[in-house]
Amino acid sequence: MERRKILIVDDLESNRLILAEIFQKDYQILQAEGTVSALQLLKTYNGEMAAVLLDWHLSGEDGSKVLEVMKAKDWMAHIPVLIVTAEHSAEVEKKCIQMGASDLIRKPYDADVVKNRVYNSISLYQHKNQMEEKVQEQSQILRKQYSVMKVQAEKLKKANEKMIDIICNILERNYPEFLDNVQIAREISRIIGKKVQQNYPEYKLTDADVEVIAELSSLRDIGKLLISDHVLYKPAKLTKEEAEYMKSHTAKGCEIMKMMKDLQTPEYHRVSMEICLYHHERYDGRGYPEGLKGDEIPISAQIVSVVDAYHALISERVYKRSYSREDAYYMILGGECGIFSPKIMECFRMSRKEMEEIDTDMEEDA
Repeated sequence: MERRKILIVDDLESNRLILAEIFQKDYQILQAEGTVSALQLLKTYNGEMAAVLLDWHLSGEDGSKVLEVMKAKDWMAHIPVLIVTAEHSAEVEKKCIQMGASDLIRKPYDADVVKNRVYNSISLYQHKNQMEEKVQEQSQILRKQYSVMKVQAEKLKKANEKMIDIICNILERNYPEFLDNVQIAREISRIIGKKVQQNYPEYKLTDADVEVIAELSSLRDIGKLLISDHVLYKPAKLTKEEAEYMKSHTAKGCEIMKMMKDLQTPEYHRVSMEICLYHHERYDGRGYPEGLKGDEIPISAQIVSVVDAYHALISERVYKRSYSREDAYYMILGGECGIFSPKIMECFRMSRKEMEEIDTDMEEDA
């Protein structure tokens, strides 16, 4: 259902009319003078709501009650809320953002600024909602494929591989930064994984384990499908809030993989969750999202984390140039990209020649 309604919540009719005038040509305007009427309208029309403009100072209370209920009912996942306030204190702004507000509009406001901010928020949420729908559609497709292919173990293995390829195609089609990323990451993960298997038997990696890690390494950033392009492709340093939001791609990746649990063998699902969630953890405990230390980090994620760091360095991004393979190699050994396990670093050293040969071979093939 197309979202074509904007709810304006303000206890002063004059304020509501001013805001309504800005948007009435493009949207159906709903008005509420307090928390009770606002929540009733949201309950009835939340599926059609494009945005909520919420005055922070309603009669006898602030707007937090509306935000609390919207968050509890998961409406804020699909509806941007912009707080309208004359407050200029950092405390109010911090509280609003922490409660899930998309933006703040300061009084007195300029009509064009208000319009642009609201339309930008609506556009970002529309994109997010569309991406979530795409993921759900792909999950349904993959579920149907799995029901046909689960007769034998070998067929299930092929279904796993096919699922990964489809997801990688989605990533590559929607995000150019993933082009040429998939196969290189797989091959480097396979090389380092084999070195771990050969030199550190305490991890008990089998040939099958190494192949699973290599295949699933390409899904480490699948959570970025649910990250706003405004942040993902920002050609400048991220703000503190944007950086924290970007970090959420680890948890968002797990959310996607949970939807595909029935399409995977238990082993594939376990390793895919480990890689998505923990590939930014660091051996010294200074990574995210959980700050795991040492071998608290699953070996699958330890292997993929160094692969991710190396490939990020040699790849060009909108916010940075690419480094040479030699520079990238020494930057990782020098600790410029975080602290990795000494065992993983030893395997990384032993893999240098093979990594460079594989990268070169792939470029020549391309």
